[in-house]
Amino acid sequence: MTDLSIGRLATLSGVKVPTIRYYESIGMLDAPPRSPGGQRRYGEDHLEQLRFIRHGRDLGFGLDDLRALQDLSARPDRPCEEADGIARKQLAEVERRIAGLEAVRRELERMVERCSHGVVDECRVIQTLSDHGMCAGEH
Repeated sequence: MTDLSIGRLATLSGVKVPTIRYYESIGMLDAPPRSPGGQRRYGEDHLEQLRFIRHGRDLGFGLDDLRALQDLSARPDRPCEEADGIARKQLAEVERRIAGLEAVRRELERMVERCSHGVVDECRVIQTLSDHGMCAGEH
């Protein structure tokens, strides 16, 4: 699969055209050759790069970490401890976010459970949102 237009590359990779251009501009995606008419023409290697980036973004990796992982993938004989460290850092960040979301869930459950289903003037949800001191924990 060679000689793809940017539109076809976007379709195949699931990455939008402006994002493809952005990745090119910051050096995350190799610059493609151009047709005699000046149109960018992409190949299988570009598609693989975009799939790598997209999957990494789906997993929450930042562009700097993905750039480092791309650099490592270009040197297959190197030990993978650096890649492992980047993945462990991302895992810790995901666990931190999950803990924060669990705290938010507990607070929302507490607010809903304490709702008397009366009038808004007595509504625990409105009261808690109006006074952060009524929250059980910090978010």
